Formats: sequence, C-alpha cells, structure tokens
Amino acid sequence: MTNIDTRSPCSVHAPIRVGIVGTGFAAKLRAEMLQTDARAHLVTVAGHTPDKTEAFCEAFGAEAAVSWRKLVERNDLDLVIVCTVNRDHGAIAIAALENDKHVVVEYPLSLDVSEGERAIELATQKQKLLHIEHIELLGGLHQAIKTSLPLIGKVFYTRYVTITAQRSVPKRWTYQHSLFGFPLIGAISRLHRFTDLFGEVTSVNCQTQFWDTQPDFYKACLCNAQLRFANGVLAEAVYGKGETFSQSENVFTIYGEEGTLVFTPESGELIQGENRQKIEVGTRRGLFAKDTDMVLECLLNGTPLYVNNASSLYALKVADAARRSSETRQNVAVINS
Repeated sequence: MTNIDTRSPCSVHAPIRVGIVGTGFAAKLRAEMLQTDARAHLVTVAGHTPDKTEAFCEAFGAEAAVSWRKLVERNDLDLVIVCTVNRDHGAIAIAALENDKHVVVEYPLSLDVSEGERAIELATQKQKLLHIEHIELLGGLHQAIKTSLPLIGKVFYTRYVTITAQRSVPKRWTYQHSLFGFPLIGAISRLHRFTDLFGEVTSVNCQTQFWDTQPDFYKACLCNAQLRFANGVLAEAVYGKGETFSQSENVFTIYGEEGTLVFTPESGELIQGENRQKIEVGTRRGLFAKDTDMVLECLLNGTPLYVNNASSLYALKVADAARRSSETRQNVAVINS
C-alpha cells in the first residue's frame, strides 16, 4: 500500500515544493515535467559535482543545495525526489522521511532489504508518501503482456533476456559494484516484472559472472537467475551488459499450454501452432512524466498510484535471494510473509 490515505486529499497544497537529489537522466526528465506543471515548483537540487549541479539549476531555475543532507533538512520542501546512485537511495529516503518530507525514489528502494523495510515503516509512521518508481510497469510492453496472458492458457515457463552490448564501457557508477549493487538488485525491474505477473516465488537459483577491470569496477557482467513460483511457473531472468557482449538482446518469451507469447520492446507476437498474430506494444515515451503526474495527483487529490510498497519490497527480497544464491552457489528459498 502507499503510505498515505489515498481515499482523500492529504495536507499538501499546490504548488508542491520539490527538491531533487541527482542531476542525471531521470532527474532531468523529472525537472522538465515539474517546470511546466503549475501544481509543483522545483525549489532546489543536490548533485554530485558543483559544476554540474550549478548548470542543472540554472537550466531549471532552481537553487543548488550544498548536499542531499542539507536539502532534506529544508523547511520549504514538501517532496524529495531521489534520482542518484543506487547505494544512497535508502539513506536519502529515510533522512527525508525523518525530516517530514514525502518521497519519490527511483528503484531500487535500497540495496539492503532491512534498510528498505525501515524506510517503508517510517513512511507509515510519519504518514508520508513513499513512492518507489517503477515506470516499466506503466509502459506499453508490460501492459501488452498482462492483457495477452489469458490467450495462452496456463503458463509453465517464461524467459526474460536483456543483454546490452557496449563497445567501450565508460567508468560510470552503473559498472561499479558498490554504487550499482548486485546486478539484479540494481536492475530490479527484471524481477519485478515477473512477480507482478506470476505472484509469489518459492525459490531462486542464480549464477553471476563479472569481468572486473580494477577494484570495484567491471567492464561486463552476466546474471542468470531461475525462479520457481508458487503456482508452478518456472522463470528465467538473464541480465548482461558491457564489453564482453557483441550483440544486444531484449526478448520476453512466455510459454503457455495454449500458445506462446514473444515480446520485444517494440512489438509482440502470439504463436499458436501455424498461426502467428501480431500484438501491438504501446510507447515507452513519457513514462517519467506520467509517473511524476501521478505522484502529484496522489498528493493533492488522493488518487491511488500504480504500484505499492509491498510489491516493491517483495521484488527486492526476491532480488536479494538471487544475490545470496549467487554468493553461496546454492538454491535459496524465498520466505513469503
């Protein structure tokens, strides 16, 4: 559940005063939407480097904050949006909630399950919104998959492969163990798709390989996780990125007793024997703006959001089980509580 009463408007009034932590791609898309929406006012931004932060603030008419710690302490903010490295998500969300702010955080909520649980408990205690973004659940691909599932009868196996080949990997935080986290936690959307579609997981088995270049950095990684669901579905998530791969791939395949669904980000196909039927997939554009719009509607009018914290936390627990399986080289049971 979201952590405010979504049946009635909460105490926030327009314009909602917003602070953003981060100056990257997601932060820019959030700021662009806020800049054009009368319901909100971007007050301040905290970034990693002073020069980039100043340039970002100048572009969007905001004040540069000395640090995210100073930003969350400000009395002239209603909402903090966290768009920075994965490692810091949980700490910033908790600090913002402790300072009585509503919070939006890009997934994952945290790299640590217990820290994620603390954030959700604190939001409930403070009666503040804690929204964990997962725009893929809003996107045309996921919606097309959900709509098409009844066409193939009882599902027994599914495979989701996302491999991103890069000729030369930059020294970025997304290729840094400490900042990105275990790959299937940092890229938790892969597993959240599965749990949203198929429910509870009973066990996870995961193998991971890294091509390290120096301490804390790698040029490529590969994760292969097998998930057994309570309803009998066997799922396989393959996630890879970096220089080791010469070809990218993004395919979601679902096998049912009455047919097979094959999806890419652009299109889908229903296969039943000799028959093949195209399935339209909606756009991926504008999802950060749509997510931000829904947050403003939730805060001002109590409109329910598209994802709840229980499902986000559950996906994090499954991803953490994959991490533990990779480290121990053993099958890990998922306790559903």
